[in-house]
Amino acid sequence: MTLTLTDEKVQQLQDLAHKLRIHSIQSTNASNSGHPTSCSSIAEIMSVLFFHTMRYSIQSPRDAASDRFILSKGHAAPILYAAWAEAGLFPAGDLLNLRKFDSDLEGHPTPRLNFVDVATGSLGQGLSVACGMAYMGKYVDQSAYRVYCVIGDGESAEGSIWEAVNFASHYKLDNLCAIFDVNRLGQSDPTMLQHQVDVYGARLCAFGFNLVLVDGHDVRALCEALEKAAATKDRPTAIIAKTFKGKYFLELEDKEGWHGKALGEEADRVIEHVRSLMKDPQAKATVRQPEGSVPPVSLENVKLSSPPSYSPGEKVATRLAYGTALRKLVEGNNRVMAFDADTKNSTFSDKTRKSFPRNHVECFIAEQNMVGVAIGAACRDRAVVFASTFATFFTRAYDQIRMGAISQTNANFVGSHCGVSIGEDGPSQMGLEDVAMFRTIPGSTVFYPSDAVSAERAVELAANTPGVCFIRTTRANTPILYCNDASFRVGRACVVRQSDADKALVVAAGVTLGEAIAAHDILKQQHGTQVRIVDPFTVKPLDAATIVSNAAQCANAIVVVEDHYYEGGLGEAVLSAVVGQPFKVKLLAVDAVPRSGKPEQLLKAFKIDASAIVDAVLRIHS
Repeated sequence: MTLTLTDEKVQQLQDLAHKLRIHSIQSTNASNSGHPTSCSSIAEIMSVLFFHTMRYSIQSPRDAASDRFILSKGHAAPILYAAWAEAGLFPAGDLLNLRKFDSDLEGHPTPRLNFVDVATGSLGQGLSVACGMAYMGKYVDQSAYRVYCVIGDGESAEGSIWEAVNFASHYKLDNLCAIFDVNRLGQSDPTMLQHQVDVYGARLCAFGFNLVLVDGHDVRALCEALEKAAATKDRPTAIIAKTFKGKYFLELEDKEGWHGKALGEEADRVIEHVRSLMKDPQAKATVRQPEGSVPPVSLENVKLSSPPSYSPGEKVATRLAYGTALRKLVEGNNRVMAFDADTKNSTFSDKTRKSFPRNHVECFIAEQNMVGVAIGAACRDRAVVFASTFATFFTRAYDQIRMGAISQTNANFVGSHCGVSIGEDGPSQMGLEDVAMFRTIPGSTVFYPSDAVSAERAVELAANTPGVCFIRTTRANTPILYCNDASFRVGRACVVRQSDADKALVVAAGVTLGEAIAAHDILKQQHGTQVRIVDPFTVKPLDAATIVSNAAQCANAIVVVEDHYYEGGLGEAVLSAVVGQPFKVKLLAVDAVPRSGKPEQLLKAFKIDASAIVDAVLRIHS
């Protein structure tokens, strides 16, 4: 629908843009820090979006039917806060609490605020999140809401931006509008392309975007550009807005050296000038309400459609069990969504793709974007998301995962092909630092299932566990250890072998649990030594109570064996759990960059096989 754009409306939007500038100056001056010049370059963009184009609810800022807005250039947070204050969500006086410890108006946006979907500020990530939201809107919700993302020209040097551009074009996300704020100046120097808007345009056209070049300080031109975006079908839109950092800030406009600085003594003079440009200093904002509706969604109590069904003695890879469980979750709840990075026939997420193509999104070999898209899809509780690839490839998306935790996301990540036990593919494919990486994520849960039964239950539990979850799966087929009706809980370990005469507690998971069981049999038959074996199931939270109580019954001796580097893995988790206890602890882990070889050769070479466990148990009391 074409919106009426009178001269009076244009002037109102311009006056509101100036009000946003003044708020940004005042709030950053109050905190003596922030980015007022970065705010000023997008003042007209924010005014037009929030008070003319977007549909959203003040009463319910995360209303599912509302348009979405992502400020990828998160350092411009003060003007985002100012826009919501002018819209009427909270008093404008609260803006002066910017960056204070007891205020949720932080230096960069986080979902502590009810009008922020995801944290931004680590640059280059917002567009991927916006793609996830737009994908859900177009293909899953099939609703009218649109997604807008403001991107800084400096952050457009990030490769993740172009991964997202590629994704948006491939999936024809015509409900997505990416607005590039081309203000020429970065943090320490001019940006790579400065004001070469034609180069930005050529690049985005090459990716298949509908392109609009516009003066980013021309309110009427911005309104018309956003109208064109809404009318465009089967292509996402990129608005390339030529702007100036510190626009209307007198001698500070377009000057280097003012990034991330409050105006200080210059503030009063600049504010007086900006006010002089306003026809109505008391201009009031108007907000458009959402239109249409979205389908109701329930993400509670997500269950497998049928329990695990395996036979004793059968060997099944936990990665295959993940694929089976994922498909079962989708059977029971059509809001479970799978995302993969062209590894679906290895992670077995293709089981979902074959049975429920609507619930599987191919993200191709662009792991950073995949993580961002998954986080975006999970926003506003529209989906339970699982993103899968080889465990080692998540390392390149660590920042996106870290920001996901700050964003309070409930995204689940599944990494296959962990450890040296994958064999001949060699070290580039071996996830050996993944447990350490995900353990450092605040609030995360790290599952490490050791057989197909526990793997299926790990997937089910992850779907219902808040925060970032990681499930580590193995390439090799491993024996079924548990009954199909076995019960599993987050933070509860399983004792899989025990006797009254145990001389050591062996803690192992995944492939090494099988090696531990083999070592148990060798020790008993050849050395007359009994050992107890614990499967942690979750490395975080670790069941410290079970480990401590069982170690005390096993001559105060613990051997931990893992197919992971020493640093940050299961061994260090156990050490943290038993600090202060009178235990002897021996760690067995991978201690160097591995090489190609047979799985059994590699387990032996790095001393994490059954024979190494036997040796460690026999030596621990010597």
